[in-house]
Amino acid sequence: MAMTMHLDIVSAEESIFSGPINEVYASSVAGELGIFPRHTQLLSQLAPGEVRFKPEGKQELEHYYVGGGIIEVQPHIVTVLADTVIRAKDLDEAKALEAKQRAEEAMRERREEEDFARAQAELIQAEAQLRLIKNLRREIKG
Repeated sequence: MAMTMHLDIVSAEESIFSGPINEVYASSVAGELGIFPRHTQLLSQLAPGEVRFKPEGKQELEHYYVGGGIIEVQPHIVTVLADTVIRAKDLDEAKALEAKQRAEEAMRERREEEDFARAQAELIQAEAQLRLIKNLRREIKG
């Protein structure tokens, strides 16, 4: 029997996932994290991007988009806290492309510094969603 750890993924609105897993991967601001049971303690800021994990007893990874947040790792418990969490299969490519175009346009206009920073954050999130969609397509084909 493989060793497991418990994963909780929580958004601002609801608990998205809670259960035993074998491994989890996340995009932190410092780079990609790979976490397995008995991992050393860790607290890191998440970058907008992907969180993927393998539930106990399954062969396939589950994929989620997070719009940033925090990941806390204990030897047998991993907690992901994020404002936005979307199941990868629920991502809307057309909406992400539209958000990217709006953000790029707002950055070109550069009315106020606050508007530019907001547009830049929106651009980063839209690009992360599009990257996840592209990677999933590649995984399905390959």
